[in-house]
Amino acid sequence: MTGRSAPAVLPPSLRGWLGLIAALAALVIVVLGVLYADDSEPGMVDARIGAALYGVGPPWRHVALATDFLGEPVGAATLVVATVTGCLLLRHPRAAVLVVAGAGTTVGTATLLKHLVGRTIHGDGNLSYPSGHTAFATALALVVALLVTGRLGLGRTAGTSLVLAAALAAGAAMGWAQVALGAHYPTDVLGGWCTALAVIPATAWLVDPTADRLVGRMADDGRRQRR
Repeated sequence: MTGRSAPAVLPPSLRGWLGLIAALAALVIVVLGVLYADDSEPGMVDARIGAALYGVGPPWRHVALATDFLGEPVGAATLVVATVTGCLLLRHPRAAVLVVAGAGTTVGTATLLKHLVGRTIHGDGNLSYPSGHTAFATALALVVALLVTGRLGLGRTAGTSLVLAAALAAGAAMGWAQVALGAHYPTDVLGGWCTALAVIPATAWLVDPTADRLVGRMADDGRRQRR
């Protein structure tokens, strides 16, 4: 016998579509990683987009710096704590677990990919692909969108649209800041966005059965103690 301590973090109606999106995102990550492995120069697309966005002045530079701060350790930790607190207040512990596990796994995956790909910007010590800031912001937005989708009981079309819109908005905002500040190439941003799209659905898929097993064990232990 198993039970649920809270609703699933990955709504059943979204599993198929998000699984397909995760697979496509993983493919993009690999293709870009191979294409820019050990590179230190912008590609043609990077140069064109970067030329249009890089070097913004006030007040947009202040906006970019504030957005970038949200991906730095202090800013990111603050966002994670606030989101976890919100999940717990809404009595959704699984979502709280997904916030921590999903964000941590996404950033960890981005960091590992940086060392594997070896692409740099502004010097050999600055690994750039994929953008960890963009990956983190997108991951957090995905978790929140999944929580909202579950609570509102949205169907496949509406739920998938909400999740993708949240991921696109967060990824675009953080990605713009990274390119505008010269911290990443546009393709680094795309890689970071895809990293979150690949990791979060997979992490959510693991959280639900793990939580079910834990609840089942607790229920079994409770029954044994009552005998």
